[in-house]
Amino acid sequence: MIRHFVEMLGLLPIVFLWAFIVLFIVEYFLLFLRKKGLDTFRKMPSRFSNGDNNDVVLHLTNRYSFPIYLTIVDEIPIQFQRRDIAFRTKMSAHSDQEYKYVLRPVKRGVYSFGTINSYASCLLRLVQKRYKTGENKDVAVYPSYQQLRKYQLLALHNQLQDSGQKKLQQIGSSFEFDQIREYVTGDDYRTVNWKATARKGTLMVNHYTEEKSQPIYSVIDKGRLMEMPFDQMSLLDYVINAALVLSNIAIYKEDKAGLVTFSQKPETLLHADRKPGQMLRIQEHLYHEKTAFPESDFERLYVTIKRHVTQRSFLILFTNFESVEALHRQLPYLRKLAQTHLLLVVFFQNSIVKTLVEKPAESLKEIYTQVIAEQFDSEKKLIVQELQRFGIMALLTSPQNLTANTINKYLEVKRKNLL
Repeated sequence: MIRHFVEMLGLLPIVFLWAFIVLFIVEYFLLFLRKKGLDTFRKMPSRFSNGDNNDVVLHLTNRYSFPIYLTIVDEIPIQFQRRDIAFRTKMSAHSDQEYKYVLRPVKRGVYSFGTINSYASCLLRLVQKRYKTGENKDVAVYPSYQQLRKYQLLALHNQLQDSGQKKLQQIGSSFEFDQIREYVTGDDYRTVNWKATARKGTLMVNHYTEEKSQPIYSVIDKGRLMEMPFDQMSLLDYVINAALVLSNIAIYKEDKAGLVTFSQKPETLLHADRKPGQMLRIQEHLYHEKTAFPESDFERLYVTIKRHVTQRSFLILFTNFESVEALHRQLPYLRKLAQTHLLLVVFFQNSIVKTLVEKPAESLKEIYTQVIAEQFDSEKKLIVQELQRFGIMALLTSPQNLTANTINKYLEVKRKNLL
């Protein structure tokens, strides 16, 4: 067509057209003559850890005898609401490459991966061949087993610490008497038994062993307030992660771990134990727990614990109170629980309110907002004081520090021999 208006081009447009057609045909045959010129598959954990970064690796193998250009699009689960998992690369002949990306789930459950879509081209990229490889795969998202491993490893080396690098107190200071024996170099002089020393005529010391096999129960409120979100995760999911880690630390230190969950009625009651398989049972129960939207019934919780938990235990109640009035409705049942068990009530700071309190106010509207936020923040502190007034331990924490702070409190109870 251009040649019709510009005669000086001569046969040049026709030459370019035929060159384009030839190159198109060549690329087509190069790509399509080989049935399987590209191999791709995913490498990822058999299950994901909730609230943590999980690595997914795409492995690519170019079986062509020439370089290819690739665009790879992975079909990730719909729960992530992401459409940016795509890679563009050039691969040499008969070569392998790997690409890694990270997914952070924020809900437990089953996540479904689709196929891996790869678009291959070569030379001038006039033709693309689509490969649908990999298989549809379901991956279960479990409570945070990454945190579980992390804290277990730190416990093994007595290096438990929270995100602020605050050293957690070590387990092992809660002791029960074992025997009286002769003093050896290195014994603590504070354990010298002077009466036995006078009788024997040689220095004698009391020997203690760590007190073990104490029942530790994670009591989880699944009412509507536990559905409140923080950093995309619900409070219930933060609690489930913390309960899993706490149970594992307790069993590792030879205490017995149990689980109670409730909403309108108690739903899960797993008696405290430290036998092999207890952690697996706890993990499976926690995996299936869901928020119930009616208000939780603390009276039925008290009746259930009184009936089924007969040995004095350390009850760590994960719940949430937004006002002193809400606490007062449940306080009679909490006081009854505290009469027969050691009770710790763990509840949450409102992250939005905390941000508003700490943010400098620059306008009249922001000053009013900050005053209201301070009132809500003070309400939480009053709840702590009210619980302590009746001899109930209380822990007010932010969701991101829940696990470390709960373990800290457990270690403090062990150290002070309160149970």
